[in-house]
Amino acid sequence: MYYEIYGTGILPLVLIHGGGSTIETSFGASLPLFAAYGKVIAVELQAHGRTGDRNTPESFDQDADDVAALMQYLKVDKANFLGFSNGGTTALKIAIKHPEIVNKTVALSAVYRRDGLIPGFFDGMQHATLKDMPAPLQEGYLKVAPDKSQLQVMFDKDVQRMVAFKDWPDSELRSIKAHTLIMAADKDVTTPEHAIKMTQLIPGARLCILPGVHGSCIGEACTPNKDDKLIGAIVTLIEAFLKE
Repeated sequence: MYYEIYGTGILPLVLIHGGGSTIETSFGASLPLFAAYGKVIAVELQAHGRTGDRNTPESFDQDADDVAALMQYLKVDKANFLGFSNGGTTALKIAIKHPEIVNKTVALSAVYRRDGLIPGFFDGMQHATLKDMPAPLQEGYLKVAPDKSQLQVMFDKDVQRMVAFKDWPDSELRSIKAHTLIMAADKDVTTPEHAIKMTQLIPGARLCILPGVHGSCIGEACTPNKDDKLIGAIVTLIEAFLKE
């Protein structure tokens, strides 16, 4: 499992990328800003970027277990977790399955139910092919992956995970004990209503709805016209939450 460590500090921030992504494509614009505040551990999940695959489907449960195992390997007893998109869903699953290692959670564009995604999302997934994968994500993978031929495998596993996605029971979110910040954009692939519902279910959770599209607030690779001032403001907002 590939990871990178930046900055210094006792309580690290773990960055978990989105589906089809790498550390750079999800967090290339924001990671240096987070690292200026403290220690950052950025990871790449199964079949993504520089991390190897296994002969099993991808799952949010397995990703959560993999990140928890990495924390144990690094001798990190407790950390803050920031996940984007599929990584946001993984961050929530870590808070559910491994609460002992979680200080605070920031879940950006995460879902726990199928109806939390915009209408038509799953229709598109049923017929998705590699040509539908955004070019910046393909280029990001090919730039760093040891075996370039595995791009199709990663894409297929990402698609299948979402096609097979099953709703989580509300009780799982109610069980989260870590202080949680739910974030989404007003023109996201997840709906603002879903973000509100998650905030209502997770005890004491905070909510932030931002103007923009999927990933624009952190300068994700697929978002045009990156606004460095907005990215800086969002990083400051997240850091303020983590330090409350």
